[in-house]
Amino acid sequence: MLRESYTAIVERSEALRGSFATEPYECGWAGEAIFFVRILEQAGNVEGVTLQVQISPDGIRWCDEGSSVTLGEEEVAFCKVAHFGNWLRLSGTLPDGASMRAVIALSLKA
Repeated sequence: MLRESYTAIVERSEALRGSFATEPYECGWAGEAIFFVRILEQAGNVEGVTLQVQISPDGIRWCDEGSSVTLGEEEVAFCKVAHFGNWLRLSGTLPDGASMRAVIALSLKA
């Protein structure tokens, strides 16, 4: 049996600064998920910033799931998520004066 998969772009090169969250994505059908973060450009130092995976039962109220992505020198950072219910997103806070543009993808597999 061929497994079902889908990739959603939840952040596409918008200027991120301060506290932010990606677009939420409804993915209760999936059994596993991977967030990929690729920084296109940055101002200030974002190395070491941690983005938290958040889950939600309704896409409105959010809590930290426990997994995170730490931004570093790599071209692409990622984290794997399991047991996430129905909705996923990433949230984080950039240091004062720092900003970035990134592509954040959510790859899902049933």
